[in-house]
Formats: sequence, C-alpha cells, structure tokens
Amino acid sequence: MAQLTLTLKLPFHRLNACKALEFERLTAVNTAVANDLLAVDNKERKKLTSAAFRHIEIGSMWINQTIRNTHAKTKVKHFKQMWLEVNNQGYEVLKSGNLFTVSFSLYRGRKGRIPLDVHAASHTEVLDKAIEGSAKLGSLKLCKSKKGVWYALISVSMEVPDAGDVKGWIGVDRGQNNIAVAALPNSFGKFWNGRKVKAARRRFQKTRKVLQEAKKLKKVKQLESRERRIMTQINHEISRQLVQFASYFGMGLRFEDLSEIRSTSKQRKKTKSDAAQNRDAWAFYQLEIFTRYKAIRAGVPVESVPAPYTSKSDHRNGVIGKRVKHQFKGFEGYGCNADWNASQNIGQWVGFACPLNLQKAVSAMEIVDSEDGVNDSPLTGDASLTTASASS
Repeated sequence: MAQLTLTLKLPFHRLNACKALEFERLTAVNTAVANDLLAVDNKERKKLTSAAFRHIEIGSMWINQTIRNTHAKTKVKHFKQMWLEVNNQGYEVLKSGNLFTVSFSLYRGRKGRIPLDVHAASHTEVLDKAIEGSAKLGSLKLCKSKKGVWYALISVSMEVPDAGDVKGWIGVDRGQNNIAVAALPNSFGKFWNGRKVKAARRRFQKTRKVLQEAKKLKKVKQLESRERRIMTQINHEISRQLVQFASYFGMGLRFEDLSEIRSTSKQRKKTKSDAAQNRDAWAFYQLEIFTRYKAIRAGVPVESVPAPYTSKSDHRNGVIGKRVKHQFKGFEGYGCNADWNASQNIGQWVGFACPLNLQKAVSAMEIVDSEDGVNDSPLTGDASLTTASASS
C-alpha cells in the first residue's frame, strides 16, 4: 500500500467578526512568543516547554508546537507571522448531518467548535475516512489569506492501493509552446497550448516594469503573487486532466527528468529577458509534483526517464533528426509535430539514454544508414531491439 499525505485548506463557515479578531490577536501573541524564543540560546531552547509560558493564555499544546516550529527555523532572525498550529492530539474533526466541524482548545481550559466549508467533490471523502479512522489526521494550522479569509489547514495521511499493471505508458512532454503534450503509444496526443500563458506572462512583465519605475514595490510583490497563483491553478487543472487521461486508457504516465534543466539548457540573456521565453520562470517541476500526488490517489503509476535527445530523436528508430520550430523531420523526410514526437520517445523509453558509447552508436548508425545522424543517437523502439540482437 502506498502512503498519501494531503493538506486540506478549509475555510471556516460564516466565521463571525468576534472570532476572526480573536484569531488575529492570538496569532500576534503567538508570533511574539516565537520571536522571544529566538533570543534564547539554541541549547536552552531545546529544554523549554509550555511551562515557561504559563502567563500566556494560549493552550499548552499550541505553545509546544510553536517551540518546535521556532527551533526548526534555524536561519530565521525575526518572524513576521507565526501561525497557530497544533498536532492531532489537540483537535478533533466531527460531522453532524452534512456539516463538518473542527473542535479544539485554543485557550487554556476552554474548548470551541467551529463549522467548516467543505467542498463535497474533493474533501468530503477524505474527512469521512479521517472520522472513521481509516485515515490519520496530522497537524492543524490556523491561517488567514491576504483577502482576510481564515482557513483551517488540516493534514491527512492515508493508505491507497498500489498502482496495478498498465497496458502501456503515456509520455508527457513539457515545454513553453505547449505546456504539456500527452500521447498514446503510436496514436493521437492531447495538447495543452501555452499561448495564453505566454501572453499573460508578458502582460505581467510589462505591468511590473511600470510599477518598478514608479517605485511601487508593494504592488510589484502583489502582482508576482497573483501571477504565481494563476500558474498554480493552471498546473492543477492540467495535472488533473493528465491523470484522468491516463486512468481512462489504463496506462501509466512517464515524465522526462528535468532536474538539471537550468544548467543543461542555457539561454541567451536576450531570450531570458522575455518572461514568456525564460525557462527559469516556468513551473515545470510543479506540474510534475501535482500530477504525481493526484496519480497516487487514482492508482496511476508515474515514472521519470532521462531527458537527453527526447525531442531530437525519431520515435520510430531513435535516430537524431532535425527540429524546425514546431516540426520534427526525420532523416528520410518523415515529418510530425515535434512535441508529439518527444512524448512518443518518452512513452516508449526502453532503458537507453544518451550519451551512448561509441560502439553502440556506430552499430545503430550502420543499421539505419542515416546521413543526418550523429554518433550519440539514443536508441528507442525497433532500433534498440535490432542493435541488442546484433551485438549479442
């Protein structure tokens, strides 16, 4: 069984102004406690417990968690905000009819119960499992959004079935012209076009430049935060559709490993100055992370394969061809969409990765007799099988 941990962001249901102000005040008190702890030597801080803060009205379990959180932040010199947090022993999730509530003792000796707004499509099932005991509750954190809405962040861990056998693998190619391309083996592909994202990034960049020239740095930060939230939402939507696509056809998902993309795929300064072209600003890794945890929940296996030459190799024989803008051209004139070709290579990856040693590369070149190939052509599909039999 695989282990899945989710953090549910649940707004409080019709939280009255009095409770909201009290949350605000106690958060300020908790932040002051955290900053006081920073002034204590590390060795002494380890020995501290809630007994040292009996004069604070916040419950002891909340204070103990604040001590742990403060000690974990080794490089922080001052906290702007330390949200109230408690472990699973300090609260309880209950259900009455269709209404979920969270019960906790924020004050010493006083217990409160506050209703939650729960999205039926995504969180009801998880909370039902937590109440039944088939899922384990983690910590509870009280935090407020920039719009002034108070949320309960509840961590939930549960066991999900391991992914079963799959019919095949769907390769997922990530890029900027197309945010993602997922293609069935030797069949059609699903495209998520990046045109609107590029336009939005350029629009945000232009607005930021105007605000920076006007020295409105606070507005710049707000704009950056908004852009980040928009991209996060887009990645959530694409990842959900990717998992649904794979689940419908009974296949797994394969991503190319882009962990070293900044060092292996360098860009000119002129290109990086354009927010729509700068790869450093694109959330490729976030899309993979979102897809992975959704796939675990849906029982869809996810793999990573080496990235070199996946977009330059012909998916039919593994010979390196030419990429001209959005089109890929094989050595004998074959042409197809470059991103679709890359997703095919990722999906049918059979264990070979560039660079190959010279002997195998020469053997592959003799088999395909390509005048456009090079000596480090990656082998995929039929070419790899032919080379393996020829070398044995």
